[in-house]
Amino acid sequence: MEYLILGPVEVRDGDTAAPLDGAKPRTVLAALLLAGGRLLSDSELSALLWGARPPATMNAQIYNHVSRLRKTVGPAVSIVRRSPGYQMRIGDARFDLREFERLAASGQTALRAGRYAEAGELIRQALALWRGPALADVSEHLAAAEGPRLEEARIAALESLVEADLALGRHAQVLPELTRLVARHPLRERFQAQLMTTLYRCDRQAEALAVFERSRRMLAEELGIEPGRLLREVQRAVLTGDPALLMTA
Repeated sequence: MEYLILGPVEVRDGDTAAPLDGAKPRTVLAALLLAGGRLLSDSELSALLWGARPPATMNAQIYNHVSRLRKTVGPAVSIVRRSPGYQMRIGDARFDLREFERLAASGQTALRAGRYAEAGELIRQALALWRGPALADVSEHLAAAEGPRLEEARIAALESLVEADLALGRHAQVLPELTRLVARHPLRERFQAQLMTTLYRCDRQAEALAVFERSRRMLAEELGIEPGRLLREVQRAVLTGDPALLMTA
């Protein structure tokens, strides 16, 4: 069995998806998976299902959702009632978030050790597990509570992948995707600094400096702050032609 939340929430047995009809069952499943074996109380589940206005029958509805899930998740997985809530253990079953976190952490370790090709391969494997926005079909309450954390992990992995590729001298290859990432996440200063470095290595110094100016204006207008240390250091390096900007592994 596979348990998937990095995209639409699914339980898969090989190529077959188990039935999970409606946002509520998917929300209960995803919430229990994200709890990572921790007891999830009825009140926590209620807040994730209905927000601040649960129905009077919330306990009965949660019980019914869990009962149906037990028939869906497979015999190797346990969902047990432990007052005041439920606890789910999936053992060695494949869970895409757990696999993503393992691969991304291994990639970060390789990156810090200077093993850039290994880091890039591990992080690419991690990112390949995403099938779209995480928690794509759960309640708005669970999506709001957990979605930003998961998206932050994905973006951080993308930043690390770009770092590995730049260390390997792949600036020309990474430029189109990095340009798209900067447009999509204009307040991420690490992406901006990476784009400046990439443009400089492509002999486009003026464009690299223009990236800094656009970022400086946006940070001032949106957040009322100046560029951070990383952006300022890359700007200084571009202006002085610092040879370190051209260094690769």
